[in-house]
Amino acid sequence: METIRILSELANITLVFSTALIFAALGGIFSERSGVINIGLEGLMVAGAFAAAIGTAYVEAAGAYGLAPWVGVIAAMLFGLVFSLLHAVATVTFKANQAIIGVVINILALAVTVYLVKVLYDGAGKTDTLNAVFSKVPIPGLSQIPFFGEALFNAYPTTYIAYILVPLSAYVLYKTPFGLRLRSVGEHPGASDTVGINVKKYRYIGVLISGVLAGLGGATITLTTTDDFSHNTISGQGFIALAAVIFGRWHPYGAAAAAIFFGFAQAIRNFATLFDWSRDIPTEFLYMLPYVLTLLVLAGAAGKAVKGPAAAGEPYDPGKR
Repeated sequence: METIRILSELANITLVFSTALIFAALGGIFSERSGVINIGLEGLMVAGAFAAAIGTAYVEAAGAYGLAPWVGVIAAMLFGLVFSLLHAVATVTFKANQAIIGVVINILALAVTVYLVKVLYDGAGKTDTLNAVFSKVPIPGLSQIPFFGEALFNAYPTTYIAYILVPLSAYVLYKTPFGLRLRSVGEHPGASDTVGINVKKYRYIGVLISGVLAGLGGATITLTTTDDFSHNTISGQGFIALAAVIFGRWHPYGAAAAAIFFGFAQAIRNFATLFDWSRDIPTEFLYMLPYVLTLLVLAGAAGKAVKGPAAAGEPYDPGKR
């Protein structure tokens, strides 16, 4: 029974760390399926984490504790939308290099948010610690199931949202006319344009969806694990989410599975510190584990010549149809 309890707790912690990665990875899929490479997931998550902290803090100060984290989530999604709009304008309208613009978004988001934190908090390097954050919500009945109850059904609200968004994203992308059109502009925009599909419109939509979802991912980290925002709140989670997109072969289920794998690496890092034997392992080794696994996975993916959407990274020029 003790072993089952430990494994159940490990699975639960894995989902805590995986949820933000799942949101960001889903966002990356929508963007790249439309033909726009989104290296800016890190910056979009930073923007979302910042907005969640500020939005929650202001509503918390007004006394609306129950409402505060949800306002933070909405603020995060809107802030992610704003930064993704910059990405869309640069890459879709002005046909700038998508990889370079993604790097710019990462740098810009971190610079803007850290500057605003210093302005709002009198030069401090981080926001105040939030009190009105999400708590785990056990689902009556289901949370009592041996192993699976504690692992899956005693979770943060954002994790339950992820349970819904993964199959919903798969349905939208592969079972609806919208999804077919979005994927078509990422595979062959010239043919899509020929049959009347507005390539620019669908690429804008794909990039904006990525901003909303990545912003939600950033908010998840702020409101479930850190309880504040600073320059290292995200710490490369956006790049891990991008690796999950590639490792998951640009499919919602595959990306979610990859995100859970990376989340497991982070959970091991935190879970190991609860045991005496971990004292003999350098802390630096435990903290670098998720990033080492990310590099290994990407190296393996590169070796197998994994290919994404055919037109991803290529600005669409109607004159070259």
